[in-house]
Amino acid sequence: MADGRLNLTMVDTARVPPMLALTALVVTFLVTRGITRMIRAGRGPFRNVDPGGMHIHHVVPGVVLMVIGGFGAVFVEGGVVAESVVAVVFGMGTGLVLDEFALIVHLHDVYWSEQGRASVEVTVLTAVVVGMVLIGSSPFDVDDQGGLHEQGALLWSVNLIIGALIAVVSFAKGKFRMGVLGVVIPLVGAVGAIRLARPQSPWAHRFYTRRPHKLARATRRAARHDARWSGLRTRFQNAIAGAPGQPQQQDRDRDRDDSPPPPE
Repeated sequence: MADGRLNLTMVDTARVPPMLALTALVVTFLVTRGITRMIRAGRGPFRNVDPGGMHIHHVVPGVVLMVIGGFGAVFVEGGVVAESVVAVVFGMGTGLVLDEFALIVHLHDVYWSEQGRASVEVTVLTAVVVGMVLIGSSPFDVDDQGGLHEQGALLWSVNLIIGALIAVVSFAKGKFRMGVLGVVIPLVGAVGAIRLARPQSPWAHRFYTRRPHKLARATRRAARHDARWSGLRTRFQNAIAGAPGQPQQQDRDRDRDDSPPPPE
């Protein structure tokens, strides 16, 4: 600008598709969890998809939508509207796939078991990290002649590299959530990297085996942390995804999923 001031454009159309993809991911996940909870309770018009007696998990249409949206994003050339459409398709597919992340990891239907909570954690962390990336990349378009844009890109790249390195240490110490957040907020990852490792983590097995006092401290700290936060985390996950069933309930859910459709 002639007066040297920064030109801040409130709407940056380049960020519309990723924001729509993130919104589609979250909405699809929440709607899917609501439907599965209704199916589990035997309420509403929804039923499992069982063609020929084979249960089709919703990760299958999720993968299909991700493929369509991913290749569409590569080949589409129709401006922001077309890019937004394929972004929504990709976000919907991602929401369906992440909702059954635990199934992919365990290669077994653990949707309503304790292991199934991994799907909720991964989905929430994905949404948080993508949202922070969108916010961190600035919702405004900065246009000036002072080289601030280039400096910002360089600082962002350095920040991302440092965050990734810190995240590796956090992962090794068993601090998965802090490691993921540390990719975009190095300070969070640094806290996880500096503090004592979880007693069952690779870091503890490597460095605490010959230091029993430090292993004991790590065990006590992990117990205090779990006692303080596990209840809140469990209530949050149950509110979103429903409570895992007891072994008997899990068997009934599995039998319901595996049972063939009633004869017409």
